[in-house]
Amino acid sequence: MNELIAMAAMTILAVISPGPDFAMVTRSSYAYGTKIGLLAALGIAFGVQVHVFYTVFGVTLLIMNSPTLFTIVKLFGVGYLIYIGFSSFTNKQKINTETGETPKPTRFSAFKMGFLTNALNPKTMLFVVSVYTQVLQNSHSLMLNLSYGFFISFVHWLWFSLIALFFAAPVIRNQVLNYQFVVDKIIGLLLMALGVSLLFLNIK
Repeated sequence: MNELIAMAAMTILAVISPGPDFAMVTRSSYAYGTKIGLLAALGIAFGVQVHVFYTVFGVTLLIMNSPTLFTIVKLFGVGYLIYIGFSSFTNKQKINTETGETPKPTRFSAFKMGFLTNALNPKTMLFVVSVYTQVLQNSHSLMLNLSYGFFISFVHWLWFSLIALFFAAPVIRNQVLNYQFVVDKIIGLLLMALGVSLLFLNIK
C-alpha cells in the first residue's frame, strides 16, 4: 500500500508541474478549442505508454547506459520542442473564433502533437524510470507492472483534459485571444527554453 501511495503522489506532483505538455495543451486549447485540446491531452497519455513499455521491458537499462543512444533521444526531443516553440513565437496569424477562418489541425495532427511532445521528452523518461525504481518488485506480475503505467497515463490524461477544458472555455479563451500574440510568444519562448534545457539534463 505504501508503494502505491508513493507512486500516486510522485505522479500527481510531476504531472501538475508546468512543462512542455502543459504549454502545448494550453496553446492548442485556446487556439483551436476543446476538441483539439482534448485530443492533444489524449496523445500525451499515449506518449507516456511509450516510456512505460520500454521501462517495464528493460530497454531503459540500455538507454541509461548508452550515452550515444540517450543523446539521440534527447536531441529528437530538443528539436521537436524548439520547432513547435519557434512556430508559436513567430506566429502572425490572428485566430478568429467567430468566422472560423483559422485553419484547425486535423484530429490526427492534434493527437500526434501531444504524443510526440511527451514521447520525445527525456524528462518523462527519467520520471517513469524513477517511479518504477520505487515500486517494481521481483514478485510483481507483468500485469501489475503495466497497471502502474496505465495509472500514470490516466493521471496525465485527466489533468491535461482539465487544462484543455479550462483554456477552451469561451470566457477564458476570449480573454486569452485578446492578447494572443503576446501569449503565443510567451509559450513559444517557454517551449524553446524547455527544449534547450534538456541539453543539460543529467542522467546520472
